[in-house]
Amino acid sequence: MCPTGLTLSTTTLTSSSSFSDLRPAFDVLDADRDGKISKDDLRAFYAGFSSSGPDESLIRAMMSAADSNSDGFVEYHEFERVLACQNPSGVMEDVFKVMDRDGDGKLSHEDLKSYMNSAGFPASDDDIAAMIKLGGGDEAQGVDYAGLLKILAVDQAS
Repeated sequence: MCPTGLTLSTTTLTSSSSFSDLRPAFDVLDADRDGKISKDDLRAFYAGFSSSGPDESLIRAMMSAADSNSDGFVEYHEFERVLACQNPSGVMEDVFKVMDRDGDGKLSHEDLKSYMNSAGFPASDDDIAAMIKLGGGDEAQGVDYAGLLKILAVDQAS
């Protein structure tokens, strides 16, 4: 059952191609790359974007909504189940907004570098420049939301 009270069958999940696109969003939140999202993963994700630190009540609420087997982790199938009740592109838009520290609608070199470091993936300036180029942006303007999706799609395939 979705948090909204709707029921979603297994065939709905497996037959819908749009939900396979949730893997990049899951991977962004899985900071330690262990295949599951923990409270620590969420803290690490949000810590890089807030000077006051992560909101513990928000993290608890997110875990409560998604951790259907109450093991303290959100596995991919649980993540997919919860997000299947929502607009998946809205989730990626939310991730983009968190990464866009100055709110200008573009991820600058500094936005991407800051996120990569906070997520535990230190990247060189050349790596960040290559990501921006791959996303169709340039160093002066950064990369927009569509560009971030391009970057994540390539990361998913490799």
